[in-house]
Amino acid sequence: MEIEPFSLSLSTPLATAAGSVDRREGFLVFVEYEGVNGVGEATPLAGWTESRAECRQALSRAAAVAEELDWGIALARMEAPAARHALSLALAEARARASDKPLYRSMNADRLVTSVPVNATIGEMPQTETVEAAEAAVGDGFDCLKCKVGSRPVDEDVARLQAVRDTVGDSVELRADANGAWSIEEAEHAFDALGNVGVSYVEQPLPADDLTGHTSLRGGPVDVALDESLTEHSVDEILAELAADVLVIKPMVVGGPDRAREVAMQAREVGVDPVISTTVDAVVGRTGAVHVAASIPDVRPCGLATASLLAEDLSTDPAAVTDGAIEVPQGKGLGLPERPRQ
Repeated sequence: MEIEPFSLSLSTPLATAAGSVDRREGFLVFVEYEGVNGVGEATPLAGWTESRAECRQALSRAAAVAEELDWGIALARMEAPAARHALSLALAEARARASDKPLYRSMNADRLVTSVPVNATIGEMPQTETVEAAEAAVGDGFDCLKCKVGSRPVDEDVARLQAVRDTVGDSVELRADANGAWSIEEAEHAFDALGNVGVSYVEQPLPADDLTGHTSLRGGPVDVALDESLTEHSVDEILAELAADVLVIKPMVVGGPDRAREVAMQAREVGVDPVISTTVDAVVGRTGAVHVAASIPDVRPCGLATASLLAEDLSTDPAAVTDGAIEVPQGKGLGLPERPRQ
């Protein structure tokens, strides 16, 4: 295993629960599996995964285990999600390259998928700017918009989304993402009002640990989507509590493309919709997430249009976004050069 660090600047700082982030720093992982090369990416994000130092240590331990035993045992022993993601993706890409297939077609999905629908994300901004950003996104071909909410009073956010609805019309799907900012009382009020706006779902309305509260919000015109809760609870717990209508699944957070697809199909079995997203990954991780989404039949619009959040990247992006859909690379493996790098 080769471990190569990288550091990429963001176009604009990213606000997270652990503070503002202006760079994405991680590791490319290169493996040779049965004579074929594969590449993976570990890009930790504070509050979501292990730290960068913990990730580097986990990768070094996995390399030692693989040298002494084998890749399967090394992968099975990994607990740090971003590190496991890198090794899992690298091994999956090597297997796909060996079979002369794109990654998604080697993930129990041997059918042609040329594109995956994606949403545009509109950040926290005043109403006029929110409407302008929504108009621009629809003009670019997006028919699904996710609006960040939660930093202002509920009624102001409702007014923002109503203004967006009035501008873009009823054919565009609107989603809201509160990032756990609301109390149960605020969420109940928001759901009542947002139902009239035609919002399809609210992502993480309550804090990540509050499964009971999320369960109580279900059953109305606005669905509940859980994202951060996947860092606090197992999928089994969330599904057993009936706490979600939608799961927002980040392969980097759940520990790899294999686990992401497993979670997605597990959710589907009980009527919960999966949506695949990223943690603002570099091109290797982001393209891996595109392949995961492509392996899921009839997937809803996903949060994969994130390349523009980076000011630089590790390789040319093979998954362009056009008219609200992201292209699925059809080359072997990820469809990237074997050794992307800065």
